[in-house]
Amino acid sequence: QVQLVESGGGLVQAGGSLRLSCAASGRAFNGFAMGWFRQAPGKEREFIARVTWTVGTTYYADSDFVKGRFTISRDTTKNTVYLQMNRLKPEDTAVYYCAAGRTPLAWNSPSGYDYWGQGTQVTVSS
Repeated sequence: QVQLVESGGGLVQAGGSLRLSCAASGRAFNGFAMGWFRQAPGKEREFIARVTWTVGTTYYADSDFVKGRFTISRDTTKNTVYLQMNRLKPEDTAVYYCAAGRTPLAWNSPSGYDYWGQGTQVTVSS
């Protein structure tokens, strides 16, 4: 049974940093992309970044909120994916989700992912 378990969320002041972790288990993830998404109340789930499990190729959303502040990485020896978030803003407040998917053409969309974690809350105070 595939499990993705996020951790590292919490309350942080604006300008601070958090590193989210996603522990993956239950199968081999070769050929998968591991993605991070977020969802704020009343909004759609939003793509942030993805990394291919085997090669480690990264791709980020072409959005101002990501550029220069968020970094995705993975450690295959620990079966863990990370999202480093710096210079956080109140508008980054959301539930952050980790996902694993096998559909390359849809890796920038929730539809491209087969497995999801339960999410971790990130709250940024002003």
